[in-house]
Amino acid sequence: MFNCRLSQGMSKLHVLLLPDVSSVSISISFREMIKTLNPKYKAPNRDSLTNHLIPAWYAVEKANLISQLKHVLKAAITADGWTSFSQDHYLTVTLHYVRNGQTHEKVLKTKPMYQAQTGTAVAEEIDEILEEYGIKDKVVAATVDNAANMDVAVKKLQILKFPCFAHTLNLGAQKLYNCPAISNWAARIHSGILPNHMLLLDVKTRWNSLYLMMERFCEQFPAIQAAAIDPRIRKSIEKERLAKMGNDDLRKAEEFVVLMRKHYTSTLAVSSDKSPTCGEILPILQKLQQHYTVQEDDSAFTRSIKENIWKDLSKRYQDADIKSFLEEATILDPRFKSKVDKDEVCHRIREAAIAAKTEAGTDEHLEQGDTQGELFEDEDGRRLLKQKKKPALEELFEEEDNELQSFQQQQPVLSLAQRLDQEIQLYRSLTPIPCKDNAALWWWSKRETLPLLSALAERFLCVQASSTPSERVFSTAGETISPERSRILPEKADMLIFLQKNF
Repeated sequence: MFNCRLSQGMSKLHVLLLPDVSSVSISISFREMIKTLNPKYKAPNRDSLTNHLIPAWYAVEKANLISQLKHVLKAAITADGWTSFSQDHYLTVTLHYVRNGQTHEKVLKTKPMYQAQTGTAVAEEIDEILEEYGIKDKVVAATVDNAANMDVAVKKLQILKFPCFAHTLNLGAQKLYNCPAISNWAARIHSGILPNHMLLLDVKTRWNSLYLMMERFCEQFPAIQAAAIDPRIRKSIEKERLAKMGNDDLRKAEEFVVLMRKHYTSTLAVSSDKSPTCGEILPILQKLQQHYTVQEDDSAFTRSIKENIWKDLSKRYQDADIKSFLEEATILDPRFKSKVDKDEVCHRIREAAIAAKTEAGTDEHLEQGDTQGELFEDEDGRRLLKQKKKPALEELFEEEDNELQSFQQQQPVLSLAQRLDQEIQLYRSLTPIPCKDNAALWWWSKRETLPLLSALAERFLCVQASSTPSERVFSTAGETISPERSRILPEKADMLIFLQKNF
């Protein structure tokens, strides 16, 4: 068993935070500090740390994760591509599952790709990763961005593809640039922003950047007006740009910020670190549809914003399989189950629960060996059942227990379909829970009263609403493969990212 403990009290993370020994001064200071703390301790050198300790630690933790995943029934993945500072191409795959009422997120691989990143190549790489961890048949869906190669890859893997909801919201917001009245107004404000004055600029590829620019513009408008008459600004071109921005621009900016704040909040909701699930997508879309419905008293400016954004968003998630999955995920989310309370969806859930139960092949009764005794082999290799000795209290009331058991056996046994009908009826009668509550934990607390639906809900709760989990890995990857460490091997980078994100 590998022991990566450098000294008593040092955590595993410290292994990855050792200073760069290429710097002589830092290296000497670090060694002096260690010598002061523990004169008997000898710090490992670069070769030992890079080629022995970290690979051994990685091998152990990877084996432990593979062992844990054997007990997972259903899971979902996110995947995305990234190019490092040294121009190496990587593919990151994260795994998401629910176990014992808790959602879990694991980074499986940040794998270098040495061939063209076509859909076929990406599919082969993802398939190899899932096979390596023994979860190929457990993945129910993949949440990816709207890149064409990812679309092809997921189709080839024959699993359900969910477009990243955060990207979808951003694409809807980008449609504002197609409206000349809005794009010209935004360009006028953009051109008037002075550099190095703590004002924000919009960038189409950055989520909500136009909203953030307008919010900062409203906040700093008095300062912008003051700058327009400041004698220290000598360049006439800058004065002219600032002078162009008047009260009408401020009114539109304030109107824009009020209107787009819900869109901005929606993006934050599905990009959070708390594993937002796909059951949130339809309720958010319903709220945005109501928000972007044109009212009679709307100005032409507001009307244009609403029409452009909702025209794009209304086309999303219209695929029959995706729409059905989202409806089932929503109704099985106790926070939003009233948003899609349809008999048709409940019927599909009933059929899905029956199929899942049949597939699992779970025995309705406990094994006899667990209740009546334990199995053992005699000298001839025959398996025999050794009777357990009953506790004193059980032996004392054996006659009453037998009568009770006989009465229970005489009660009518409900079929699987009847039990599901009872569970669905009970579930629909329950009051939805607040959005702040944990849906996975709620289902775990109902595993006794709603056992069949509780098991089915895990299949939907593991599917992510956005692909941000894999994108957040790139922040860690950027720190790992930094300009100072640009020559680090991709395989070593994968180990470091795996250990940092999972443990």
